[in-house]
Amino acid sequence: MRPENPIGVPFNELSEVDSSNNYAMRQVQAQMAGHGATWFARYQNAGKGQRGKPWDAEPGQNIMMSSVVEPGLLPIENQFLLNMMVALSCYDFFNKYTKSDTCIKWPNDIYWKDRKAGGILIENVLKGKEWRFSIVGIGLNINQTLFSANLPNPVSLKQITGMTFNVVDLAKQLCDCLNQRWRQLQSGEYQKLMDEYISRLYKLQQIVTLRKQTKVFEATITGINDRGELLTDSPEYSTLAHGSVEWILPQLK
Repeated sequence: MRPENPIGVPFNELSEVDSSNNYAMRQVQAQMAGHGATWFARYQNAGKGQRGKPWDAEPGQNIMMSSVVEPGLLPIENQFLLNMMVALSCYDFFNKYTKSDTCIKWPNDIYWKDRKAGGILIENVLKGKEWRFSIVGIGLNINQTLFSANLPNPVSLKQITGMTFNVVDLAKQLCDCLNQRWRQLQSGEYQKLMDEYISRLYKLQQIVTLRKQTKVFEATITGINDRGELLTDSPEYSTLAHGSVEWILPQLK
C-alpha cells in the first residue's frame, strides 16, 4: 500500500475561488491531487453550506478550507464515520481556544453555547460499492465580528476570546487535529469516536424544538445511532435522518 500524505500536505493558499470544495473536486477529478491535499481560501465568491445554502464570510478573516480524503477501508455503508471524525477534529481545535462551551450541533455544525461558530460540508464520491474519495470542507469563524442579519446566531473566536488570530496558522493547526482523529478512524476506533461525538452533542439530554415537514414538536436529544441518525425520546420521531428535520432555535440578541 502506498504511503499517504497527512491531511494538509500539500497545503495550498488561494486568494479567491468560487468554492474551496468545488476547487478541490476539480483537482481530484483532473487527477492532480490525492489524499491530504488541502486548499485554504482567503475569499469564496460562491461558498457552499449544507443543503445548498450559501456560506458567506468576510475575506481573509476566517478558516475556509477543503481537504481530499481517501477513505481506504472505511465501510461505505457508514459514511457518518467520516463526519464524526471531522466534527470531533473541529471541536478539538476550537475548544483549545475557548476552553469550554464548545459543542457539536448534529450533524455537523460547531457551536459555542447557543451560537454557530462554523460548519462542515463533506461531499462523498462513490462508484458502485467503492468509496472513491471525499472532499471535506470546513468553515470556521475566526476574526470576523460583523455578520449578515440573515445569520441568526453567529459567533467567532475573536468575539469569544477578544484575540486576533493568524488564520493560516490556525488552519494548519486544524489540519493537525484532523490527522490525530484520522489515525483513530484508520485504527478502527469507531465506538470511541461515536462515544466522544455523542458526549459533545449540543443539547444532549435536553429538550429541544424541532420541525419535521409541517410538524413542530419537542423532544429530548438522547444520542445518535450507527447510521448517524439523531435519537430522541419522541414516540413519533424517535429516529431522525440527516436533512429530514429542522432545529427551531431561540432568537439570540
